[in-house]
Amino acid sequence: MKIAAIQMVSGTGREANLARARALLAQAAGAGAELAALPEYFCLMGQRDTDKLPLRETPGQGPVQDFLAGCAREFGLWIVGGTLPMDAGDDGHVFNTTLVYSPDGACAARYDKIHLFCFDNGREQYDEARVIAPGRTPVLFELPSRDGHRWKIGLSVCYDLRFPELYRALAAQGAELLLVPAAFTHTTGLAHWELLLRARAIENLAWVAAPAQGGRHENGRRTWGQTLVADPWGQLAAERREEGEGVVLAELDIARLRACRQQLPALGHRVL
Repeated sequence: MKIAAIQMVSGTGREANLARARALLAQAAGAGAELAALPEYFCLMGQRDTDKLPLRETPGQGPVQDFLAGCAREFGLWIVGGTLPMDAGDDGHVFNTTLVYSPDGACAARYDKIHLFCFDNGREQYDEARVIAPGRTPVLFELPSRDGHRWKIGLSVCYDLRFPELYRALAAQGAELLLVPAAFTHTTGLAHWELLLRARAIENLAWVAAPAQGGRHENGRRTWGQTLVADPWGQLAAERREEGEGVVLAELDIARLRACRQQLPALGHRVL
């Protein structure tokens, strides 16, 4: 199955971000991708955390959901919509939500980010809990691909990457591909991004794809980027080293996953 992990440098204007996302999705479809994944916050990187609040959407209603469904139909793609702000039933908070759309434009899965980023090194301060409500439930969906295999795909977002128990739970449900749309800061990305992604692939003997924000944003933030795809042995199958938007393509082979799990049956050796 060919997939596309999309890197963006989203700005403060929703419509401009959607226009760039559409162009990148069209590029992915033109290259033969069957699944395309957008990064976290693909539709908005606001000047303030609270900029998300007035753009919250309710299930089945809203311009970002309409955009994702329309692109899925237009391009015949499975689309993983990075994240968008969804109503949390609280005027001061939203869920940071990944929505998955099938090629007929139907919403096939929803995942609300569970772990909320908090960081303060004296120069940079982030606390997502100020405006984001945490999700509670791991989510896996199935994609019947053109190669005849029904892929089991686990969802996660950015800071989730630091919590291996989430990925082990997804692997226990049979996940073969783990998706990690992200907006890692440049500071934490430089230190840990590739290391953590390859570790999650190795631990769970699964493919990992991580579409990222990568570059300098209008709001002054700098994200790490380096969108990548890792194979079940932890080797890099594809990556983008430079900042700026782009499409990272990779061919996922279920036989490669099966061979790794047969040679090293670690998932069956779990005790705890």
